[in-house]
Amino acid sequence: MLTLEELFGKCPYATAQKILSGKWALMILQHLSENKLRFNELQRLLPDMTQATLTKQLRTLEEYGMVTRTVYAQVPPKVEYELSDIGKDFTEVLNSLKIWGDKYITFYNTK
Repeated sequence: MLTLEELFGKCPYATAQKILSGKWALMILQHLSENKLRFNELQRLLPDMTQATLTKQLRTLEEYGMVTRTVYAQVPPKVEYELSDIGKDFTEVLNSLKIWGDKYITFYNTK
């Protein structure tokens, strides 16, 4: 049996699971699907996440090519994060997850 690492890049489900494995990955991608954001703006939108965790998650999403980081040469330094082209393709998945999540919330609240 192949491990998740061995399936990465071969199996679409294992690949997606690996890319989205960070606890906050979906929330970060959702916020970036709406706007290009600076680090502090993302941090304000996700107040339960530590600075270190946000940094790590953004770096991971950048390594996987889902997010692009743009550094502007100015003082003070300005850095913006946005979805890459492949990240923008993921907005369709985010929209489907929202629809399913809303249905589940309704189901859960009527139990």
